[in-house]
Amino acid sequence: MNQSNSTTANTNNSDSVCLSVHVTQALTAYFAQLKGHHTVDLYNLVMREVEKPLFEAVLIECGYNQTKAAKMLGLSRSTLRKKLEFYGLC
Repeated sequence: MNQSNSTTANTNNSDSVCLSVHVTQALTAYFAQLKGHHTVDLYNLVMREVEKPLFEAVLIECGYNQTKAAKMLGLSRSTLRKKLEFYGLC
């Protein structure tokens, strides 16, 4: 399934919940836990929390083939390799 079809498939299935809904729910819960305290560098926090499990799941799906994983993610293999090294996944 190509990238545009997989996006369409995820949004047309009434039994599934879009990833963005999960993100919104998680951020709402995170803000509630702050109880009025301020947060900084939220973008980097979210990216760190999302990227590592994304890479782990894609690697598993691709049988740990980094070339296939990079293609699935829309990244160059060298960029994927750098990210995997950063997260200690290689």
